[in-house]
Amino acid sequence: MLTDEFGRDVTGVRVSLTDRCNFDCVYCHNEGLGDTRGPMDPQDDEMGTDDVVRFLEVAEEFDVDAVKFTGGEPMLRQDLEEIISRTPDSMEVSLTTNGTFLPGRAPDLVDAGLERVNVSQDALDPDDFAAVTKSGAYDKVLEGVDAALEAGLDPVKLNMVVFEHTAGYVPEMVDHVAENEGLQLQLIEYMPELTGKPEWAIDIERVHGWLEEQADEVEHREMHDRKRYWISNGDSGDGSASSSERGRGMVEIVDPVENPTFCANCHRVRVTHEGYLKGCLNRNDDLKPMGEMSKPEIRDAFHDVVDSRVPYYGEYMVKNEDGHWVVNEKYLDDGPDVSTASN
Repeated sequence: MLTDEFGRDVTGVRVSLTDRCNFDCVYCHNEGLGDTRGPMDPQDDEMGTDDVVRFLEVAEEFDVDAVKFTGGEPMLRQDLEEIISRTPDSMEVSLTTNGTFLPGRAPDLVDAGLERVNVSQDALDPDDFAAVTKSGAYDKVLEGVDAALEAGLDPVKLNMVVFEHTAGYVPEMVDHVAENEGLQLQLIEYMPELTGKPEWAIDIERVHGWLEEQADEVEHREMHDRKRYWISNGDSGDGSASSSERGRGMVEIVDPVENPTFCANCHRVRVTHEGYLKGCLNRNDDLKPMGEMSKPEIRDAFHDVVDSRVPYYGEYMVKNEDGHWVVNEKYLDDGPDVSTASN
């Protein structure tokens, strides 16, 4: 296992298979890029099937035990099932998707070895959903969630980006996961740097506070020291109905913005669809090419990216005397690009 100079073991990889997406979400920075007609073979700028598998075989050598496939929309890759089936058996395999291609493919993905899935769902009303995603695929997403559950991907975790447009939908989404067995909710803090619209951001601590008030139970998850809120649906009134009878949902918040604790507990390396390794989502100045993706080249790049990993908040970004986050002076010589890449 490789460990960076801040004592963080690299135990997982997040592999982008494409930057193409059939949605045009207003909070995304790569809106609807590329050919999105449907699942197809890898494009010229995307890693081939063998490249992805070769990388995962090297990652296994370093005791990486989990891989999440993402995009863009990873299900625009026709070879996704093959990639999953060829992923080393020692790795837990998960997928982040908008769900539109899960109907019809979910059983094959499970047969190939998929173990967990996150489905993006930002609203429970078709019009609200369309306003956020610029897509009319609301019913197809619901169908995809059902297909995933029927295929055995239980629980299905719903990803919801929380910002000015969606904050008002949080209570009904919490009720939704409490009412529907097999669903969990992951609220993702909006990152203003993706869109250049800081006015859309909300105070995520207020969401934490509201969930704490609603929760029957709060637990801490080791990864990122993240809280889990267990919330029952409805009011028991005189107490005659148990939590299980009313329904109970699990809600987490992913809150990386200005959060040194989150960064200090990051154990993932990312791979762009073009075949670059990167140690931090928030940086583009740490990209490590894997060359022609031979195993020796991949090993060297993996060592390099782990050696150069630093926590973004608390190390790469530090607070100045005015309390503002600024780039740590010792990294300024590298000419950093602090914009966020899609992968």
